[in-house]
Amino acid sequence: MTRLKYIMAALLMCLLLGAGRTNAQWTVIDPSNIAQSIVNNSKSLVQESQTATHMVKSFQETVKIYEQGKKYYDALRSVNNLVRDARKVQQTVLMLGDISETYVTNFRKMLTDPNFTSSELSAIAAGYTRLLEEANGVLGELKNVVNITTMSMTDKDRMDIVDRCYKEMSRFRNLTAYYTNKNISVSYLRAKKKADTQRVVNLYGKGAQRYW
Repeated sequence: MTRLKYIMAALLMCLLLGAGRTNAQWTVIDPSNIAQSIVNNSKSLVQESQTATHMVKSFQETVKIYEQGKKYYDALRSVNNLVRDARKVQQTVLMLGDISETYVTNFRKMLTDPNFTSSELSAIAAGYTRLLEEANGVLGELKNVVNITTMSMTDKDRMDIVDRCYKEMSRFRNLTAYYTNKNISVSYLRAKKKADTQRVVNLYGKGAQRYW
């Protein structure tokens, strides 16, 4: 095993076993499983929820999964003193957590936003779900870098994949932020017609105003 592959294998093992600093209950957490569980619950929400009230209730399970996963991501964030190549792997995984956080945090607010209909909320959730699902696929490719079937790869080949996954995950994180801001801007424009923009500002925060 090359030095680079050894470093990456050690880091990914650390990631998949709970970042090495979490307590025993987190030793079996895999970030791809966290994301996939959120995706599965979100798909169920989109398919089965007919009213905003039912959607809120269904989304609570998604929030629960995210909050459990957040403990994993927080622990991973505390891992320091990594070599440059290993840190890029770490950051790629953390960006998947950022995408999940953007979805859960903002969609929870949107569920209380009177400027969206139930059908629109369902469509918004479907969009978030697709973005998270695609991003999780990038993580799957990253994990394959240290798979036994890639033993013949050179360090350059391996780092090329890491770099590509990092850039792709960054693209999905930016897309998720853009998607969020566009949806919030719809709410703001509707509120503006009703002279009720302060409600939107209070709900989503002043930081989002630069997109309106």
